[in-house]
Amino acid sequence: MKIPNKHILPLLIFCSIFIIGMIFLGLFKVMYLGLRDIAPFVPYFFTGLGTIIYATLLLLLLNGTFMLFSKPQYCFGLKYIYRFVNFCFPFMVWLGNKMGISRREVERSFVDFNNTYLGHLHIKVRPKELLVISPHCLQLAACKYKITYDVQNCHRCGACTIGAMLKMADEMGFHFHVVTGGTLARKLVKDTRPKLVLAIACERDLASGIKDVYPLPAVGILNIRPNGPCYNTTVDLDEVRNKIKQYLKEEKEINE
Repeated sequence: MKIPNKHILPLLIFCSIFIIGMIFLGLFKVMYLGLRDIAPFVPYFFTGLGTIIYATLLLLLLNGTFMLFSKPQYCFGLKYIYRFVNFCFPFMVWLGNKMGISRREVERSFVDFNNTYLGHLHIKVRPKELLVISPHCLQLAACKYKITYDVQNCHRCGACTIGAMLKMADEMGFHFHVVTGGTLARKLVKDTRPKLVLAIACERDLASGIKDVYPLPAVGILNIRPNGPCYNTTVDLDEVRNKIKQYLKEEKEINE
């Protein structure tokens, strides 16, 4: 039975916490006699401390699951859940592979988790504080006007979605750039210093990019690949517009 996308990350978080608990339990059993030789109460102290830490992790797990399926006002400790996921993500990818879950599915679930988390933070920025990044494969491969260093080279012919993205940027006032890879994207973020990033890319690039710019909030939108990866891709423009509207301040808020 195929696991629904939004269930994948909570399942891997739970399995990771369980495995971590078993590892520490094994280590404690090995060290028990040595701790008892130090003082009779020392094993009990570490047992209590370990129980508190493990119970906290389980509580965060339950809250993280609650965050994905319930109203945000009932959630707490979101940033700690996010940090745990970021820290354990490579292990979760490995664990998912052992469970028959592909890396792409884990990455997609991570992007969904990230977007849900940011949605609960009620972030609002001015248009000029938002940076929207697109991969170069969103441009038609046969186009002779290259835009990776200057997106304004686009002639807005309508053959790809770059022209529509530029029009949207002009209307809404955000910064829009096209990049060739993660290195250039990170440099762009460093140079422009936005308060929020919205990135359009595949699962792999979104997952790595979101972790790279953390703690800067980064929203991810998956591109559409009718011709396979990295070639004449496109994106749902309505999804992009709606997501941007979610995070932009209204005009009355900007004037206050």
